[in-house]
Amino acid sequence: MANNITIEEAIISLNSEASMNISGSDLDTCTITWTNDTPEISKADIQTKMDELQAEYDALEWERNRKTEYPTIEELVVALYDTDDKAAIEAKRAEVKAKYPK
Repeated sequence: MANNITIEEAIISLNSEASMNISGSDLDTCTITWTNDTPEISKADIQTKMDELQAEYDALEWERNRKTEYPTIEELVVALYDTDDKAAIEAKRAEVKAKYPK
């Protein structure tokens, strides 16, 4: 699933106090101007971090998919007081888990 990790996200992940100006959105052709005495981070290191963050994002696709299909809080509250609704909620959760395994 495409998230398109940004150059800035990768830099901040590498150095949370980094200060920079980025001209362009493609790492290969952009210009990064480091400001406020921020040590330069190589484009190779930035690319490695972008790949790592993208892999982490992609690995949690099942979690994002489940979240959109799970029962709502309102449905769960109603199910607390009605055993028929509770059984339906449990069945729906099991169906979603089977559809989007970890």
